[in-house]
Amino acid sequence: MSSGNSTGKSQRNIAYIIKICCVAALGGILFGYDTAVISGAIGPITEYFSLSPAETGWAVSSVVLGSIIGAVSAGWCSLKYGRRNTLFAAAILFAISAVGSALATTFTFYTLLRIVGGLAVGLAAVVSPMYMSEVAPREFRGRAVSMFQQSVVVGQTVVFFVNFLIAKGMTEVWLKDLGWRWMLGSEIIPALIFGLLLFTIPESPRWLVLKGKIDQARLILTRISNRKHADNVIAEIENSLMASRVVKKSQVSLKSPLILSIVAIGTFVAAAQQFTGINVIMYYTPEILKPIVGGTENALFQTTFIGVVFILGNALGMYLIDRVGRLPLMKWGTLGCALSMTYIGFVLYNQSTGYAALFAICLYVVSYATSWGCACWTMISEIFPNSIRSRAMAIAVGAQWCAGFVVTQTFPILNDNPVLKEHFNGGFSFWLFAALSMICMYFVVKFVPETKGVALEDMEQVMAEKLGRVSKENATNKASVQ
Repeated sequence: MSSGNSTGKSQRNIAYIIKICCVAALGGILFGYDTAVISGAIGPITEYFSLSPAETGWAVSSVVLGSIIGAVSAGWCSLKYGRRNTLFAAAILFAISAVGSALATTFTFYTLLRIVGGLAVGLAAVVSPMYMSEVAPREFRGRAVSMFQQSVVVGQTVVFFVNFLIAKGMTEVWLKDLGWRWMLGSEIIPALIFGLLLFTIPESPRWLVLKGKIDQARLILTRISNRKHADNVIAEIENSLMASRVVKKSQVSLKSPLILSIVAIGTFVAAAQQFTGINVIMYYTPEILKPIVGGTENALFQTTFIGVVFILGNALGMYLIDRVGRLPLMKWGTLGCALSMTYIGFVLYNQSTGYAALFAICLYVVSYATSWGCACWTMISEIFPNSIRSRAMAIAVGAQWCAGFVVTQTFPILNDNPVLKEHFNGGFSFWLFAALSMICMYFVVKFVPETKGVALEDMEQVMAEKLGRVSKENATNKASVQ
């Protein structure tokens, strides 16, 4: 914002920016809420519908399938109908999914409504941070978008507490017949709040300029800062749109050896995030803990601690990432993930009671939050050259959701496999995740450079030097084309 603003005016502007970002961040809270609510409900749902291990996986992963579809369609929807209207559509889908899945009388109807919820998750995952980055002034942009990442974790933590409070003091029979319905249906409250509050925030000024609604964009930007700043931002937006049209006419081919290598690496890193086992921890923790802590209520109570630790770990990662760099966080964080998964496997193998499993899961969550939960996404958003960033990010995010679907779907099948259960007593899957984590870390360290302090315009050169695919001079020439 302009330094010429008075103190009072600056404070009012900051308050308005915070209000806008907080409302948009509710999309992230619902993202976390919708995906994590199943953690408390999946046990009773499995019993109610008499599900096989594969069907149990489908009961959880159906929302991930919907998320893939929602994320793919989010760009088109937000471009055609606007960022705020797309978020409003997501709020409606969240509400429909919450009520419909809670009232489901058949497993097919339940999964269809969970896919609807996944559509909302995919839309919110793409459009909420996009909207926040476009509305917030440049000096607040990093913190604004980081707010979305933290809001997802907050949403997951909130629903852990909600699930526990619903289950507290109730019998296993009640949870099987009605408890899971209350858990799923509870999402209607944040969904309605989100939908109503969207009427209090403006449309994205960038989208308005894109659609030729300059006067509306100027009014919004003036309220955020002042008229002079609004005119400057509109000019910048118009120039960037003109430049993007020029770039579009001469897009860099994804088939060139260097570009293809960078896209392949970024896509692998995005997908590898899921091979550390995070979806298993966020979706199945109560079922993992139940046999060794003495029932559903105790398992849900311990799960609430995991959510709080996740918030703290995410905050730690946000604090450290621009201080120590991306690769150190990835190295030490992934090592922590592998050690934690190994320990969880031994706890389950020995059926150790007490808080051993909770401690190991909390250690995993902190390790994940500071590495794959924070540094991973930062690297992915940085390593792609300007000329291909939007296309490459779409490929990488799509791969991440697909990998999440595979992990979420196959975990119950592996965990309940009679042979594996007989020999490993539930520990096999976690030892597998530990091994995969170390393999993924080796790949990252070998092929991904440190991106701390590197200008986006220089990223192609840095990636080329790391890969040794082209000479420094050639890479510089490629970067200059951008």
